[in-house]
Amino acid sequence: MSDKPIEVFIDADACPVKDEVYKVAARYGLKTWVVSNAFMMIPQSPMIARVIVDAGPDVADDWIAQHVAPGDVAVTNDIPLAERVLNAGGHAVAPNGKPFTENSIGAAIAQRALMEQLRSTGDILGGPKPFDRNDRSRFLQALDEIIQKERRKRALQRRDR
Repeated sequence: MSDKPIEVFIDADACPVKDEVYKVAARYGLKTWVVSNAFMMIPQSPMIARVIVDAGPDVADDWIAQHVAPGDVAVTNDIPLAERVLNAGGHAVAPNGKPFTENSIGAAIAQRALMEQLRSTGDILGGPKPFDRNDRSRFLQALDEIIQKERRKRALQRRDR
């Protein structure tokens, strides 16, 4: 196991919970990477870094997938990116607080494909429900739980060495 600290990666272009990530990461002293296709304001902190990638599909996702390490956390709505993070040994959580896991990612990918098919045929015209206060609360709880679980896991591994 590496002694590399846990880092947090935000797939930031459409992320509604950046401020919540900053607060939780600051509480635990975690480096946070804000990855986007365009400039965005971030708090001035040596623990928060802005990464602006070229425009294009999946460029931000590719950057995150290349830099995430086992135990790191990615905040994303992008299911293929979540799968890549899980494959790298990291944790992925959606802004609505839904954690992506090894057990759930296959179903999420299948549902994504089904919804794309239904949208392409015109059977579904609307998008997801609006983001609300309950989603924000679930996200804060999920992120905190993921970080605490990873910290406990690392503490046990250090103890057992």
